Amino acid sequence: MRALGYPEGKVIGVAMKVMEEHYKGKSVSHKLELLARVIENPALYLANEQLAPVAKSLIIKTEHNKTIDLNPKRMDYQIFGLEGIEPGAINQMEIAMKLPITRKGALMPDAHQGYGLPIGGVLAVENAVIPYGVGVDIGCRMCMTLYDLPAVFDYHKVQDFRKMLEDNTRFGNASFKRPKDHGVLERKEFGEINILKSLKDRAYAQIGSSGGGNHFVEFGVGEILDENNEFSLPTGKYLAVLSHSGSRGLGANIARHYTKLAMDKCKLPAQAKQLAWLDLDSEDGQEYWLAMNLAGDYASACHHQIHNRLAEALGEKPLAMVENHHNFAWKEQDENGRELIVHRKGATPAGKGVLGIIPGSMTSPGFIVRGKGDQLSVNSASHGAGRVMSRTRAKQSLSRDEVKKHLKKAGVNVIGSGLDEAPMVYKDIHQVMANQTDLVEVVGTFTPKVVRMCGDKRFAEVG
Repeated sequence: MRALGYPEGKVIGVAMKVMEEHYKGKSVSHKLELLARVIENPALYLANEQLAPVAKSLIIKTEHNKTIDLNPKRMDYQIFGLEGIEPGAINQMEIAMKLPITRKGALMPDAHQGYGLPIGGVLAVENAVIPYGVGVDIGCRMCMTLYDLPAVFDYHKVQDFRKMLEDNTRFGNASFKRPKDHGVLERKEFGEINILKSLKDRAYAQIGSSGGGNHFVEFGVGEILDENNEFSLPTGKYLAVLSHSGSRGLGANIARHYTKLAMDKCKLPAQAKQLAWLDLDSEDGQEYWLAMNLAGDYASACHHQIHNRLAEALGEKPLAMVENHHNFAWKEQDENGRELIVHRKGATPAGKGVLGIIPGSMTSPGFIVRGKGDQLSVNSASHGAGRVMSRTRAKQSLSRDEVKKHLKKAGVNVIGSGLDEAPMVYKDIHQVMANQTDLVEVVGTFTPKVVRMCGDKRFAEVG
């Protein structure tokens, strides 16, 4: 009744009436004494027919509100590129390594502070999933296609590429008037999981589009450096398209819903509350796992539609495609065959032989990489260069003219980027790569030339 908003006096009155019904003729003091004994040790009264409901509810409430203690000592973990990582990110990882479900962890060289698990954090736990360990943008990922076209970006070609991006990509709140259908929208989860039922229409409206923030679609120069590459392509330069985005409103709403559930049911100390988990043996845990995987597949479908639209605009079929999630949780086996749930929040899967993409910034190269399967990194690598400047600080300290000069010098043409995504807000990607030579080997590179992002009013059309 208190949870429904009834005043305390009203609740006490109702409680006393209920007691009067069960214990007619007993004094008020006797009734209150009896209640006090039940509250003190409810388990003793579970066999009492009249008091069992009260006792049971007290036990459930006590268990529900019980705070789960962190381990007094954290588990060991590896930090890659320690000198370039801010203390806030390290502190968040230290806390994550004290969770009673934690088994392994690592911090990537592009790491910076986030919510719960730091961006660039990798956390392997047993039989549980942490919604904030995956992140709000479930299935945020990279996708690249290479084309048998010369990678030439003179003035006239740039205008063509700008028009292709303007016609075939949408960002932020914008969406296509006629979205393309996709099989992922017919998945049974949309009809079986309550939170998903209300999200299907929005998912349909946003499919094939990209989010705001640091999400982008770019034309650029892809270069294959490894002659033994998995695509069987000759070494050399190709026209390439690179996209970065996630699961849009679908993933964001799933993340919010299940994070709230986890935080309500898994009470952790204040400094760790955003690391609340859902047991995979529970209904909520299984629901989140299904919803997370659906969001990941939806994010993949969005990228495929982006690349299909641009391939049609180019009049070409791609020679190769590389793609990977970097905000997700996977079921993986460790070196001893034990199944763990590996959360990569801003980290690229880098198991032995696994291909992935690590982007730089607008004016620095990205890399096609092949994982080496390093156990200290939990088979992971960085997901990009990583930020050195917050969005707020970037908007306060950078000027539009300063950024325009920087882009012009690099020969990069930009449609709608915000000051908070200027190249200067990112770490040196070459230093980041140097800090993870044990984790990945470079197969190829990508150099941005024509970039489209969501942008903001203060920094629109800088190209």
